[in-house]
Amino acid sequence: MRRRLLTVLLALLPMTLAAQQGRITAIDGNLQKLLVAESAIASLYVDDVDEGELVKNAIVGMLENLDPHSTYLTPKENQSTQETLTGSFDGIGVQFNMVEDTLFVVQPIVDGPSEKVGIIAGDRIISVNDTAIAGVKMSQETIMKRLRGPRGTKVKLGVVRRGVGKTLFFNVTRGKIPVNTVDAGYIIRPGIGYIRLSSFGATTVSEFEEKLAELKGQGMKDLVLDLQGNGGGLLVAAVGIANEFLERGRMVVYTEGRTSPKSSYRSDGRGKFRSGRLVVLVDEYSASASEIVSGAVQDWDRGTIVGRRTYGKGLVQRPVEFHDGSLMRLTIAQYFTPSGRCIQKPYGKDIDYAHDIVERLQHGELTNPDSIHFPDSLKYSTLVAGRTVYGGGGIMPDVFVPLDTTRTNQYYRDVTANAVPLQSALQYAERNRRQLLRRYDDADAFLNGWQIGNDVYDIFRKKAADAGVAYDEEQFNHVKPIFDVQLKALVARNLYGMTAYWKGMESLDNTLQKALQLLEKE
Repeated sequence: MRRRLLTVLLALLPMTLAAQQGRITAIDGNLQKLLVAESAIASLYVDDVDEGELVKNAIVGMLENLDPHSTYLTPKENQSTQETLTGSFDGIGVQFNMVEDTLFVVQPIVDGPSEKVGIIAGDRIISVNDTAIAGVKMSQETIMKRLRGPRGTKVKLGVVRRGVGKTLFFNVTRGKIPVNTVDAGYIIRPGIGYIRLSSFGATTVSEFEEKLAELKGQGMKDLVLDLQGNGGGLLVAAVGIANEFLERGRMVVYTEGRTSPKSSYRSDGRGKFRSGRLVVLVDEYSASASEIVSGAVQDWDRGTIVGRRTYGKGLVQRPVEFHDGSLMRLTIAQYFTPSGRCIQKPYGKDIDYAHDIVERLQHGELTNPDSIHFPDSLKYSTLVAGRTVYGGGGIMPDVFVPLDTTRTNQYYRDVTANAVPLQSALQYAERNRRQLLRRYDDADAFLNGWQIGNDVYDIFRKKAADAGVAYDEEQFNHVKPIFDVQLKALVARNLYGMTAYWKGMESLDNTLQKALQLLEKE
């Protein structure tokens, strides 16, 4: 068995036959050492041990000494990640939040299994297959397990609906549920479209093209692509989105590693937005695929990058799957922009990689452009206009927008950490859903007409008190203008969906406002 394991491991190594033969002895000795150690612990250790856990910990230990992004995923973690990247999972099809230990339906997925049987926004799911899930301190993970299952199987849901005096029961046939990556898309100003991507998955390009066509039909000439907070995803999706903006034959990104030869990805000239002004929004949490797109747009002088330097995640991982469904993601190469900039920021023993963003804030990089200095060795030139751009990790924007740290305070951070605004908006929307939907025909009418009242803040203060956040009138008054905007946007989301939320949050996004100024000025 152990000899067979050695053979499998050797087969995974990307070496020539001659190189394999030259290293078999050393590898055989090292692997035998590892196997002897595991066998000795399992056989001789004073207490019982879990051999599976020993092996997992050994893999994790080896990866920890390599780079920040070579990781091990348990079978459960691997499955969850694949659902996000492949763009679908099997379930009942609802967006939900947990409110006071109860699953609250924010919105059923359009044409999904729950909508088809009559479940509506505002419903509370209290039982699954006659087992109570409300008021019993059941974890969200456990609830999800009960709701999800193979497509075609049935689940009986007990539902409490406001205005109905008895529990309603629905038999839902589980189906394929899409995981959308386009959070919002709408005409934000006359002739200017806005599209926000939350991640890069299997359906991102098709979602984007569908939204693009819709906005063009509404008169869009220019586009704001929002990648703020977008942590990345699939390389093929990043190449596909960049392809939407570039002429044929333009390099989007290339990868290269010690044992991985240079591999380039180029545009095919069939993109749907190859003309028209383009602004891409990024911040310190935009990573990986987001950096591939923004780097390509910048290097080819196709658009303007606005915001703050991106995260700097430019390592390519190859998945190595194990028999139990677990997976190891092993870094094999790095990403480079078309001009030759390495996207990956520095890492190593002397670098506190995990706290890099905190250090950026402390050093003033996120708040003051004058604190950012690059040596000449990190200067590169764009490929059309010859503008100077910078390497060293991440994508430095063309137009810097500082992080505004003066608008918030400790009270704001405490109530936000305890989800007080979210929970308050959910409860208010649940109590007033019918009245509000009768009064306001759509999200625009609601956002333009509805005003925050004391009834919302009564709920807010109670939720804050229940969360143990002490009321501080001075700090509350300082951040109330922010809460006014957030609460309205959150109520709008519960009534009209995610696009309504992002519409409501426009005024708080300084980076977006800067982008609009640039487009309206030209």
